Amino acid sequence: MRSSIVAIVGRPNVGKSTIFNRLVGERISIVEDIPGVTRDRIYAEAEWLNTNFRLIDTGGIEIGDEPLLVQMREQAEVAIREADVIIFMANGREGITAADEEVAKLLFKSNKPIVLAVNKVDNPEMRDDIYEFYSLGFGEPHPISGTHGLGLGDLLDSVVDLFPERETEQVDEDVIHFSLIGRPNVGKSSLVNAILNEERVIVSDIAGTTRDAIDTNFTKDGQDYVIIDTAGMRKRGKIYETTEKYSILRALKAIERSDVVLTLIDAETGIIEQDKKIAGYAHDAGKAVVIVVNKWDTIAQHDSAIKEFEDNVRAHFQFLDYAPIVYLSAKTKKRIHTLLPKIKQASENHTKRVETNVLNDVIMDALAVNPAPSKHGNKLKVLYATQVAVQPPTFVIFVNDPELMHFSYERFLENKIREAFGFEGTPIKIYARKRS
Repeated sequence: MRSSIVAIVGRPNVGKSTIFNRLVGERISIVEDIPGVTRDRIYAEAEWLNTNFRLIDTGGIEIGDEPLLVQMREQAEVAIREADVIIFMANGREGITAADEEVAKLLFKSNKPIVLAVNKVDNPEMRDDIYEFYSLGFGEPHPISGTHGLGLGDLLDSVVDLFPERETEQVDEDVIHFSLIGRPNVGKSSLVNAILNEERVIVSDIAGTTRDAIDTNFTKDGQDYVIIDTAGMRKRGKIYETTEKYSILRALKAIERSDVVLTLIDAETGIIEQDKKIAGYAHDAGKAVVIVVNKWDTIAQHDSAIKEFEDNVRAHFQFLDYAPIVYLSAKTKKRIHTLLPKIKQASENHTKRVETNVLNDVIMDALAVNPAPSKHGNKLKVLYATQVAVQPPTFVIFVNDPELMHFSYERFLENKIREAFGFEGTPIKIYARKRS
């Protein structure tokens, strides 16, 4: 089921980012302590009363030296297009301003559900000052305080009540859904055409030609696929173009619907920091991943070329050490035949289940090779393990004390599970639990 999207919209300096941080709290997407994983915080996963949603903060958009009103309008328009519900935020200390009224005009045209929040109402005496905000025409204003965290529960109650009914998408388990992500001009649309062997998608050398996700069904060697081509993600220094910044959100929607995510790298220009950021979104989502090095025809074809490039990829993408690497050229179709088998294998491994008795044999053998560590005189005792989920494969290891399970030993057990059962192309998750 697709997560609802909530955008916080308002003129500058009303406290949007402060409220954003308050609302996501500890629910913000985890940044793993693994080299090579970096993030830009333009969105976060949030939760209220067991309802998950995606929150976007328009306060972080900066567009050069353009007039403030233009910036504000662009921020609001982008958020309107992407959001299911919009939090319209104003400043209770300053009252209604002309800029607030401009935002209100834009929101009236959207026909989207709007919740009006009046920030910086830091004490009960200030509540009498919010009544003027009724004149904006969005119903009852919610007095809140980002500084003190006041009123946020009532605000979220109103927001969640306006979410559209969540329909479960009917997915054929025999069909493999995969998406392509990567920075613009890396060759995503060309690769779609090469896979389909026909010009289904417009191909252009102008970065950013593809603006929305496009689903295409096809069958190859008896296997049904759905390929999702997403808009590219671009970063120019520290400045995002508004539409490009939110194209990341579109890519996240595509990732959410995918079984396998192809992370594309341009062999000609090499790996840049943005490639790691983009790949991190697929990793965070727990999807199967195949790294695709496109434009391989532009690289000098000597015997050690693949080895050198692979060493470079593995050094930069340590958090994707489970992902296979495919080298190809969408333009010449060289090595294109190697891609679909890797996608199929990654999808199968993403849904693989391991029998409990076989799993425990592997765990016990691992303990014999490398006994569990001790901490402060207390020794970790591994009792048994079981697989509790797929997509990605998830294992629970029952122990005497989860605090004794060091990250390095958990990694050791993961490696042993991979050695025994494969799981190439998919992340696996391991949780240590105390047996009740």
